Amino acid sequence: MSRGKASQATEGNPPPFAQHFDGKRFYNPNSPQAPGWLDALRWKLTTRGERSPRFVSDVLQSVPPRLVEGAELRATLVNHSTVLLQQRTSHILTDPIWSQHASPFSWIGPRRRRSPGVRLEDLPRIDIVLISHNHFDHLDLQTLRWLAARGDAVFIVPLGVARLLRSEQIGPVYELDWGAAKQMNTATVHCVPALHFSSRGIFDRNKTLWCGYVIQSQNRAIYFAGDTAFGDHFAQIRQRFGPPRLALLPIGAYEPRWFMSPIHMDPPEAVRAHEILGSRTSIAIHHGTFQLADDGLDTPKRRLAASSKPDSFLVLENGQSMVMDG
Repeated sequence: MSRGKASQATEGNPPPFAQHFDGKRFYNPNSPQAPGWLDALRWKLTTRGERSPRFVSDVLQSVPPRLVEGAELRATLVNHSTVLLQQRTSHILTDPIWSQHASPFSWIGPRRRRSPGVRLEDLPRIDIVLISHNHFDHLDLQTLRWLAARGDAVFIVPLGVARLLRSEQIGPVYELDWGAAKQMNTATVHCVPALHFSSRGIFDRNKTLWCGYVIQSQNRAIYFAGDTAFGDHFAQIRQRFGPPRLALLPIGAYEPRWFMSPIHMDPPEAVRAHEILGSRTSIAIHHGTFQLADDGLDTPKRRLAASSKPDSFLVLENGQSMVMDG
């Protein structure tokens, strides 16, 4: 597989996604790059984050059904960017995290402020696990080991990430580049652009790719944006796949804007993305569980509510589901 090389457009098909690999590292094409370590130091030394409760005990945990019937699509927000997508033909889990810290350590780092809305042991069968990039709040090895031990899931990751999973005996795992797809028994998973960055340490910055996914199954498209800034990739995704039946769009970890705008959308930008995509329904993700930036734990959803969002852009609580028919 080529690493970040745009393929040639063919007659009647949308143009290929832009090149995003310079031979050594991945980058955001035609967009600002993620801020560096000196910028992060400046952020931490010059701003103070909004205060939030250490822990909020307001989650009513739910038990998803083992199966759904007919043309039903059921989406359950577990927490953060973890969503359980259930259709009759497939069960998909996005960026699963059940750990107490979004960190390489079990005792330090950004800590959980709300419980998951579904217990691990209450999950139904999982057919596909989608990983958008390698940050600790999206690629949680403890959770992935647990899912792999069940033996029913296939793991789909962006370029360069499979090596980490295989080193932990997590699999089977498949890598995708932007524009590539993996055909499963009942669904086709397409890897699509996002504007973000990758790293799990000091020396591996942008050595692996980041992405979103479009899942085509049962005559509809579902878009999982992963972690992303606002950009022209939303229009490209709509051009290529049409308006999604459901979009999962991040709204949190956006302050301060001078630091976060190249990598995270704020709520008004998420509303613009929803409108550009023409999504029939969108669900807000990446908020309410870990406080990763200066915006408070529940500030993103309050700001989303105040941003003239359409009724089709939903904010679910951890454990809450929404059901769509065919």
